[in-house]
Amino acid sequence: MISYFPIQYHEPVFRPPSEAKSLIIQLTYGCSWNKCAFCEMYSDQQFKVRQEEEVFADIDAFVPYANQIRRVFLADGDPMILSTKRLLRVLAHLNNTFPFLQRVSAYASPNNLIRKTTSELKELYDAGLKLLFVGVESGDDDVLLRINKGETFDSIIAGLDKSKEAGMASSVMIINGLGGKQYSRSHAISSARLLNITQPKYLSTLVLSAYKGWPHLKARMKADFYPLNSLELMQEMQLFIENLALENTIFRSDHVSNFLVLKGVLGRDRDKFISTIDRIIAKA
Repeated sequence: MISYFPIQYHEPVFRPPSEAKSLIIQLTYGCSWNKCAFCEMYSDQQFKVRQEEEVFADIDAFVPYANQIRRVFLADGDPMILSTKRLLRVLAHLNNTFPFLQRVSAYASPNNLIRKTTSELKELYDAGLKLLFVGVESGDDDVLLRINKGETFDSIIAGLDKSKEAGMASSVMIINGLGGKQYSRSHAISSARLLNITQPKYLSTLVLSAYKGWPHLKARMKADFYPLNSLELMQEMQLFIENLALENTIFRSDHVSNFLVLKGVLGRDRDKFISTIDRIIAKA
């Protein structure tokens, strides 16, 4: 057990809930895009690529605990913007330092996946980068434009398909309520259609939150935005799940923002989820 922490992070540090027990190594500070209207994670940070020597020093600081490290999460927001050669050097150092390392994971944007060749992604996979967390947010092009995501329906599919071809698993996220009242239906249906095409290994949803207040969020959107109430959020989630045709995707709707916790496998548990939401809506 690690009795004290050997390195000091550049705050804030974010990681997916499933990486709670992973060693976090920062390759960058902040997010390489950092323009999404809904996101405040790195809004006060300037993006910076860390010196390789600094990264290696952080890894080396855990040498006394090398046999305990099983998983590593590469931070911050989308280190996949780095060159494949640099990423391979980091992965090699991780493998050489931690003999029982099972998996390395990272955030990734579809555009940065597209910029790498399939052979490059395969090299990264073979070196241990097994899982990518991709904030899809929505499959609707109008919604993606309004939130300034820098992605389209087609670019997201291209990025996910390329990483899947290389062997990498993807954990994707959809934001319930992101389209507001105007785009709720198209957001739900288009997001489901995108996922049906890509068939990710993991899927999670969370509910749109306005951490700095709705006036601040509305000002960042590219058009008028009218948030959904709790009933409308449930109806949108129901429509989303009804349109899913996933074969074996592990689904989690258990973020702190979610009104309703759903856990299971899609499509095995699809009808059960729909029935649960039906009951909630009927009582509203």
